[in-house]
Amino acid sequence: MSEEQKKILEQQLWNIANTLRGKMNADEFRDYILGFIFYKYLSEKMELFANEILTQDKMKFREITPKMDNYEAYIDAIRHESIDKLGYFLKPDELFGEIARRGRGDYANERVDDIIKPVFILEDLKKILINIQNSTMGTESEDDFDNLFEDLDLNSSKLGKTPEDKNAVIVQIFAHLDKIDFQLENSEIDVLGDAYEYLIGQFASDAGKKAGEFYTPQEVSKILAKIVTTGKHKLRSVYDPTCGSGSLLLRVAREVKEVAKFYGQEMNRTTYNLARMNMILHDVHYLKFDIKLEDTLERPQHLDDLPFEAIVANPPFSAKWNANPVFLSDDRFSQYGKLAPTSKADFAFVQHMIHHLAENGIMAVVLPHGVLFRGAAEKHIRRHLIENKNYLDAVIGLPANIFYGTSIPTCILVFKKCRENPDDIIFIDASNEFEKVKTQNQLLDEHINKIVDTYRNRREIDKYSALATLEQIKENDYNLNIPRYVDTFEEEEKVDIKAVAQEIKNIDTEMAEVDKAISDFCKELGIDAPF
Repeated sequence: MSEEQKKILEQQLWNIANTLRGKMNADEFRDYILGFIFYKYLSEKMELFANEILTQDKMKFREITPKMDNYEAYIDAIRHESIDKLGYFLKPDELFGEIARRGRGDYANERVDDIIKPVFILEDLKKILINIQNSTMGTESEDDFDNLFEDLDLNSSKLGKTPEDKNAVIVQIFAHLDKIDFQLENSEIDVLGDAYEYLIGQFASDAGKKAGEFYTPQEVSKILAKIVTTGKHKLRSVYDPTCGSGSLLLRVAREVKEVAKFYGQEMNRTTYNLARMNMILHDVHYLKFDIKLEDTLERPQHLDDLPFEAIVANPPFSAKWNANPVFLSDDRFSQYGKLAPTSKADFAFVQHMIHHLAENGIMAVVLPHGVLFRGAAEKHIRRHLIENKNYLDAVIGLPANIFYGTSIPTCILVFKKCRENPDDIIFIDASNEFEKVKTQNQLLDEHINKIVDTYRNRREIDKYSALATLEQIKENDYNLNIPRYVDTFEEEEKVDIKAVAQEIKNIDTEMAEVDKAISDFCKELGIDAPF
């Protein structure tokens, strides 16, 4: 698929999403559109898989109907294979395309906007979404499909006042979606995965402040992903303790040939569902990801898993947390002697992540600038990480206004337990290099590549990056504010006082000449001069 075709597909999907724009907020109609796309994906994946099984029988999955004598035998055999390989099962009459066709009815023509009396499919659709979940019960994929469609409230009054009104909206959306080919049979491209990521980004842009709950801008994701995959072609594991929609985890996978397993945790149920859908839509097998629903700091879910080779995160900035003294006996925090303050959980997330980091791993986390210089407990933790552990590898300053919902400047902290350069820390000031796009600042590929290249090669660039020794940082009392290490001072142009004085004198002479000319004109006209 060409770049132009990809953009056409993305625009088609966004146009379909806008069917609901006038009915509800962006973060609400997101759940419907992405949920319907996910159902279509599961259906097409199921059909392709079943058709392959039926090749030797010279049949197609949709040709299997209850009228056949051996219907149950075929269904049971395909169900068994599908649950094992895909993790779920759909019957032929439960496929998205069949429901879309049923909704249009026999009288619908090629133009879906001409549907004047849609067939009622609302109740069938409700049952099918429940059946998808039920098909996984008692299997290894049960946790990965549990309540996946719970945010798809087909009874919501926002879809319409009456069941008929709601049905009409759904039929229209299904008819439009049914015309789009996601090309799932082409394993070389990920059309749907890319389109899904595009939509998540669009919804994030529309949702504004709420977007921070589920989405990290792609350019920031690229930086984090490239950093944690430095020097690696395969990863045993990648972990995101505040995984949102899972986009950051998937971005890491693009930078290497293979990721053996993805781990994540998310406390918002809607976003947790979105993350699992996103994994499956990107063809990540259900056995290769483990996304949990819980508060990461209060109830961590991956303590018994092996340390992770790559860790990435964009935690909520300066969030509140419990900070109960009981956590001082928690292995994640006990060695520091102090907890992050109740009003700012930033370093609590850092401590949590470091606890999970493998000895050969790399960790990159986005945080507000306050973590670089705030005092009290945060300074104590910062000092311990540098002086006692020597885990901090890099401090990268990003431009302001690149995140949805906040205009504050942010930074990336990079940590390693076994550092190749233990005597210094690289500081990068990338805060002034960005592209202004409408009201948002964006990092272009050239900006991203410069940051990553500077980090990987530990380059010192005038007014952009510098290597600071541990002794320098100690002298600065463990204050990591970037201007203390990267000199961005621009010397003002020298002023030639004599030249300025002469210029003023010349202007005075010219003004005197102008005044005399005006006075002469006034005399000729017989009027008083204005001065």
